[in-house]
Amino acid sequence: MKEDYYEILEIEKSASAAEIKKAYRKKAIQYHPDKNPGDSHAEEMFKKSAEAYEVLSDPDKKARYDRYGHAAFEGNGGFGSGGMNMDDIFSQFGDIFGGAFGGGFGGFSGGFGGQRRVKGSNLRIHVKLTLEEIAHGVEKKVKVRRKVQAPGVSYKTCPTCHGTGQVTRVTNTILGRMQTSAPCNACGGSGQIIDKKPADADAQGLKISEETVSIKIPAGVADGMQLKVTGKGNEAPGNGISGDLLVVISETEHATLKREGDNLHYDLYISVPEAVLGTSKEIDAVTGKVRIKLEAGIQSGKILRLRGKGIPSINGYGSGDLLVHVNVWTPKTLNREQKEFFEQMLQDEHFTPKPEKSDKSFFEKVKDMFS
Repeated sequence: MKEDYYEILEIEKSASAAEIKKAYRKKAIQYHPDKNPGDSHAEEMFKKSAEAYEVLSDPDKKARYDRYGHAAFEGNGGFGSGGMNMDDIFSQFGDIFGGAFGGGFGGFSGGFGGQRRVKGSNLRIHVKLTLEEIAHGVEKKVKVRRKVQAPGVSYKTCPTCHGTGQVTRVTNTILGRMQTSAPCNACGGSGQIIDKKPADADAQGLKISEETVSIKIPAGVADGMQLKVTGKGNEAPGNGISGDLLVVISETEHATLKREGDNLHYDLYISVPEAVLGTSKEIDAVTGKVRIKLEAGIQSGKILRLRGKGIPSINGYGSGDLLVHVNVWTPKTLNREQKEFFEQMLQDEHFTPKPEKSDKSFFEKVKDMFS
């Protein structure tokens, strides 16, 4: 089971953006690989701290994490913010340390081979899902147009940085000689430049290719939730790594069911005779049709709770409920015989309102809905 991001950074859920940043800076310095050479535990904590910061420093990601936990990013098909490599992590340091971190620890690539691997850009798509698909989970196949390395392209070592991807500069200051490292402008930090490329490739040796990608979407996702398919974004030139495919969930409106979190709402309309005599009705649920029995004398506004007939929790904590709102439909027009019958019933004690203690008020019903 994955560790809680707040526990990794040792902060409270209410921590401000400045406190989150400060906590990550402290952890990054503590577990930086240049300070802990050969220490696998420190390297693991370094990666976990960076992953936690990546999520908690982004207001949208943080909100989704606070609501759904790790499941908001990970799903069943390799989704998630996990699996960060050192290039992903070091790319954060410009924000955290203002670009001065490299001089203090020998550069961002220290202890990891010296060469910075460029990552391709991410792609974003929207996938529309029905409530039924959300309730059961689904596998979708989508066509994605992504940049890939063109057949026949070849690269050679960058003569400017000699394949390291970085250029080191030494400057004299009043405090002494200071060394800083920055990505090589000639190769963009990849350590390689194009040697040969086909005519249909762009300046980076890439071309557009259409690919069918299979996406496994877990049950319980919500509208606006973003999942990640690792490595299915644009490729990078040379020996770089591919970007990711970001999948944004769009929930289509259901004809009869309304979603509220993991709960579903259904408006059931019945006639006056059905309310008086009682009846049974077949209603929609995401698992199929469900037949319910309505007792004689049921009141308009009654809410029937069908437990476990809602949307499964994405965190695996069971399913929500289906709330059936009973509405007695009053006819607007009557024939003479019907009108005479109801006129006679005006003085009948059986038709005089006599609410019981069990007949809850509107505010009590609303309170029950959210309990």
